[in-house]
Amino acid sequence: MIDSDTLDNIEEIPEETNDDYVNDDLYNINSWGADYSFRELISMYQDGDLVKPELQRKYVWGKPEASRFVDSVLLGLPIPSIFLAKTTDNKMLIIDGYQRIMTINDYVRGIWSENNKVFKLSNIRGKINHRWIDKSFSELPDSEQRKIKTSTIHAIIFEQKTPNENDTSLFQIFERINTSGRSLLPQEIRNCVYQGKLNSLLFELNLNTKWRTLFGNDNEDQRMRDLEYILRFFALNTEFVFSNPKSSITLKKYLNEFMGDKSNNAESQIELHRKEFTLCINSIYENIGENAFYNVQSNDLATIRKRFYPPIYDAVMIATSKAKAMGLDLSTASEEKRINLLKDASFRKYISEGTMQTEHINGRINLALKYLYNYE
Repeated sequence: MIDSDTLDNIEEIPEETNDDYVNDDLYNINSWGADYSFRELISMYQDGDLVKPELQRKYVWGKPEASRFVDSVLLGLPIPSIFLAKTTDNKMLIIDGYQRIMTINDYVRGIWSENNKVFKLSNIRGKINHRWIDKSFSELPDSEQRKIKTSTIHAIIFEQKTPNENDTSLFQIFERINTSGRSLLPQEIRNCVYQGKLNSLLFELNLNTKWRTLFGNDNEDQRMRDLEYILRFFALNTEFVFSNPKSSITLKKYLNEFMGDKSNNAESQIELHRKEFTLCINSIYENIGENAFYNVQSNDLATIRKRFYPPIYDAVMIATSKAKAMGLDLSTASEEKRINLLKDASFRKYISEGTMQTEHINGRINLALKYLYNYE
């Protein structure tokens, strides 16, 4: 199903979007409890030691919910625990509890992040103690300011001990524990748990105007599926795929492992990814045109179906990358050749059946090389 917050220009492949996270890894995860004062959490956040999930650029809570939470702290009522994960670089990633922490952070600094205006407690729903209605933090008595800063919240902290080459358990922990109020798509979770140079690169490349034209929508996908397709190009354009012709990929797990691999965040690798994606997008845009990643109608092979089709995207992008590596003339590609490719019976099988079987991934890439770049 396409979420109402997503773009409606993508042809979904059920076996790719509905792949269950089958994971045979056994994790050794330590967990423990700790009580933090809000003063400590605010300091950790400001110092960069407490990392917010990049999923949310704005609050999910409105002013009434945030005010109600501050009211609970001032009243000394119990506060639900937060969940943190200790990352390999010794930072704390907020798995669950972002709204609570950021509400107090905003209230103490005096500015409501949603609109950058003075944060005064709202009594819209009539649930705030009359002593604090329309009061900012600086307007509270010193004793109540201290109460907010010294109030503690219990944290349950996770740390993955093994496997030690990546933080793949964090994806599953976040997926199962986060209570942000909606079911998260895989790339939204990756954006939270795999923060680093590769994640930043995805956002950078996603603004490429030629990519946005080829993707079929000028607006960035709020659910980050466009980011996932950029990641998918990097992850499938690898020796693992090319040298394992009889494997089957669980896409969600495979992309998690690729994004969590520290070597893929090395500066040298980031620069290679940047150049490769940009070169391929530029060449495809200039030589094939804006329909490059679209399919044709199944009952009318002469009519373009204007929806981004992921397996065609794989084939055209990776074939272009390989053609460039082999020294082939990229200008030989054309929309006419692409249409002939789409009419090939084997290619149509490779883009519609078993699309994450490496035999079919390689099959559609090789046929794209043949049709677009005259490679036999």
